[in-house]
Amino acid sequence: MADAHHVRHHHDHGHGHDDHAASRHLPLALVLTLGFAAVEAVAGWWSGSLALLGDAGHMVTDALSLGLAALAARIALRPVSPRHSYGLRRVEALAALVNSLFMLAVVALLLWQAVLRLLEPREIAGQTVTLVALGGLVLNLVVAWLLTRGEGDLNTRGALLHVLGDLLGSVAALASGLVIQFSGWTPIDPLLTMLICGLILFSTLSLLRNVLHTLLEGVPDGLSLPEVGRAMASVPGVCSVHDLHIWSLDSRRTALSAHILLADARRWPDVLEAERALLRGRFGVEHATLQPEISLAEPIMFAPRRSGTADDRD
Repeated sequence: MADAHHVRHHHDHGHGHDDHAASRHLPLALVLTLGFAAVEAVAGWWSGSLALLGDAGHMVTDALSLGLAALAARIALRPVSPRHSYGLRRVEALAALVNSLFMLAVVALLLWQAVLRLLEPREIAGQTVTLVALGGLVLNLVVAWLLTRGEGDLNTRGALLHVLGDLLGSVAALASGLVIQFSGWTPIDPLLTMLICGLILFSTLSLLRNVLHTLLEGVPDGLSLPEVGRAMASVPGVCSVHDLHIWSLDSRRTALSAHILLADARRWPDVLEAERALLRGRFGVEHATLQPEISLAEPIMFAPRRSGTADDRD
């Protein structure tokens, strides 16, 4: 019989081979993106297109973000150590945070340049813009396809966000080139740049929210702490559950810890297996640390429905 206050720890260390299927394509995406950014920068400067120059600048930031994401993906694979007992998987979230903040800076710069271009229009070589933007569109489709293969983590999502922003930028530059080529209306260039900035900003803020939620150890989306607590308290032999915490180890793995108040300490082995099965099967929680207790002096956080309404204090 385990001591009533002995902590039982269950952790599934098995990692699927598809976990980093998307991340492994980051170096190739980096080379392709950086190479075409140089082409767009030269063409944008020669043609006078802000949309093309903006897309080139965006692709340079993408190259930096892809490099950062590739480095983070390698660091995250390092095993656990006495100093980092969970490993370094949170590096992926940190990389996504840096990429999100970087994208906000890029959006601000492009908006500023678009306003200046509206105030002081200049001649633009529409045909050059069209041809180069079409090449950028094809390249970004290939890179986006590479990064969507396999299961994506926050880190890869951050890199993919940059690439999708580039994809939209190429569409804007292509549309701008076609309009200017056939109508000569140059304000379309900064106007489309502003539209794309708005779309990129929306996606960036969404990713930033998810990253901050992970780093602040919030309850993962799709899980309700009160619901999990009540389900755990309904297991036969459990009087109540308290000190329940649920957080994300990374974008794919959820961890949980809780204190389980027992009616009979001798039933703990059966209760433990039932709790593990419940958490794994119903809530997808593989990493659970559960501590049995028999002291009735402990505060009740969640209790079975049969004993009355549960107190959902956090």
